[in-house]
Amino acid sequence: MQAGRHRWAVLALVAMLGSAHAQIIIGQTAGFSGAVAAGVKETTDGAKLYFDTVNARGGVNGQKIELVSLDDKFDPKLAGENARKLIEEQNVAAMFLTRGTPHTQAILPHLDKHGVPLVGPSTGAMVLHQPVSRHVFNVRATYQREAEKAITHLASMGITRIAVVLADDTFGADGLAGAQKGLATAKLTALVEKFDRTKPDFGPIAPKIAQGNIQAVMMIASGTAVVDGIKAFRAAGSSAQVVTLSNNASGGFVKSLGGNGRGVIVTQVFPYERSIAFPMVKEAQELAKARGQGDVTPAMLEGFAAAKV
Repeated sequence: MQAGRHRWAVLALVAMLGSAHAQIIIGQTAGFSGAVAAGVKETTDGAKLYFDTVNARGGVNGQKIELVSLDDKFDPKLAGENARKLIEEQNVAAMFLTRGTPHTQAILPHLDKHGVPLVGPSTGAMVLHQPVSRHVFNVRATYQREAEKAITHLASMGITRIAVVLADDTFGADGLAGAQKGLATAKLTALVEKFDRTKPDFGPIAPKIAQGNIQAVMMIASGTAVVDGIKAFRAAGSSAQVVTLSNNASGGFVKSLGGNGRGVIVTQVFPYERSIAFPMVKEAQELAKARGQGDVTPAMLEGFAAAKV
């Protein structure tokens, strides 16, 4: 605890006295390749949009912000090793915008060991909220709340035959806990099917969805696994409504769905990215336009919000 306070005291002193050439180094490990690459790129682009603007205005007390990003290929073990390198070898002031529940869990021991904070993890895992960690600063809502609300929304539409298809990891288990709360509220039961996160195979699951005449499928998974799952369901003859969580709220994910994207619901935990009634959205849109970056996506807005924190 004393080491953590000392670290921040030193950073504060450097920030006040630092020259224009000094830097605040922020570390990030995320899946820049692999199943979630499209979303990771967009969230990081959103963060850089804000960091670049701050740097162009002179930085923080004369210090420029440098984001050092490492690709963990969406592998929890590699995420933990990347975090260790960033903290011990790069001496980052903070970790930032990690992606994935088991991946972020893998870096927690390094945060606690060195007293380094994690700001804006791109995961709504309950384990990062309860119990409270003094090194984790969450920006997004929990997956459990998303899943619960999605199920109650389906029930309000009169949908009663629901399936929950999830990755067999801590992310999937977390989302399932929320879905079960929603099912309990609606007094419904659901078909629950798990698949191997590292080697998704929907061959055994898709016929159950079709033969059970399932009306809606909640997919608690990431990126390409969701895309492949939907393809398998459609190939099996199912026309069920598909709902997935906000970890897939990226333009890249929508494009990857292709023709199967019609009717897919992606829950949201940030303001609508085109609603300029929200000051943060208006700011992001104006900065993106000024830099010629095109439209702001939901994932970009998440990165932008995390960077502002």
